[in-house]
Amino acid sequence: MVSESEQGLFELPSKYVELQVEARALAESVRDIAARADESDGIDVDVRKRLQASGLAEVTVPSRYGGRFDEVDSLAVTVIRERLASECGHLDSLFAMQGIGSYGLSVGGTPAMQEYWLPRVANLDAIAALGLTEPDVGSDLKALTTSIEEIDGQLVVNGHKSFITNGGDADFYSILGREGDGYSLVLIPANTPGVSTERPHQIIAPHVLGDVILRDVRVPLDHRIGMQGKGFSLVLATLATFRVSVAGAAVGLAEAALKEAVQHAKGREQFGVSLSRLGSVPEHLAMCWTDIEMARSLTYRAAAASARDARANLHLSSMAKVAATEVAGRVVDRAVQVMGRYGISRGSTIERLYREARPMRIYEGSTEVILDSLAKQLVKDGTL
Repeated sequence: MVSESEQGLFELPSKYVELQVEARALAESVRDIAARADESDGIDVDVRKRLQASGLAEVTVPSRYGGRFDEVDSLAVTVIRERLASECGHLDSLFAMQGIGSYGLSVGGTPAMQEYWLPRVANLDAIAALGLTEPDVGSDLKALTTSIEEIDGQLVVNGHKSFITNGGDADFYSILGREGDGYSLVLIPANTPGVSTERPHQIIAPHVLGDVILRDVRVPLDHRIGMQGKGFSLVLATLATFRVSVAGAAVGLAEAALKEAVQHAKGREQFGVSLSRLGSVPEHLAMCWTDIEMARSLTYRAAAASARDARANLHLSSMAKVAATEVAGRVVDRAVQVMGRYGISRGSTIERLYREARPMRIYEGSTEVILDSLAKQLVKDGTL
């Protein structure tokens, strides 16, 4: 029997519950514009204003630069994304990228660069972005071709970054490139001469997405984030901190899809009975609920572990990301099946959720790449 002192063992501490309440209020506040925002390829002005007014973007930077917590807290980011993604993918992405785009700067930037940019990230006066992938480089980042050279006391950057979230709308980019025998991370303000953007691609769930072209871009030496040649460690730290939050977003999206299916099934009658009691529909609904709760449990555990030590618990964050995004795909698919022709109607909420669920299994580490990495770790360490 669980003792009285252990009753809260599987419950969120009060500070995270309070964040959920804030996030839910923000998510509900954009419900009227969510459909419009989720079809936009540029940052929606109204969504940005409402996120800014909420103050929740403060969670994405350390308190010494205007944030909520001493350090960026993976569990806090995760529970917020769970609520935001349940209403609006555009809002969820805008919030998350403030942290993903600026985290390297938070842990490795010079004091002057941190003091200039991070308060602006916290209050959403500056939009952040992270530039990793290239036209011919996806998961294999060590094959990237963007170059960084130190010339006449400046860093000169040349390259082409592709499929960059916030590309074209960001105020600065954290760019990963080759420098000598290693890889460095460099902060490049969007208005730097030689920086241009284009939008040759769009995905099935429209996204603020662009290519960033860098032609002889010159920035001061203090724009190098962290040590020369040590950029991968900063990228890994970013993934370790934020990857689990994708799982939170997936749980929120799956929950929203299930709510759509339940509402439809309760309100529709077929063959003289409620659709919710007909054929395999009850099984579909129950399995969706079960899958969501399993995914949520792993996600919260992984996010709490990441908040304690992100690098040491990257395997849990990776497991949660895979599990939750795969669950979201299954849940949304079952929800569409339950809703029949209404589930495949253009312009419906469930259609939007269906499209938004699919990219989650690819970005920030595809399911296959993560599973391969986990298998290597399991075989190498030999312990669970």
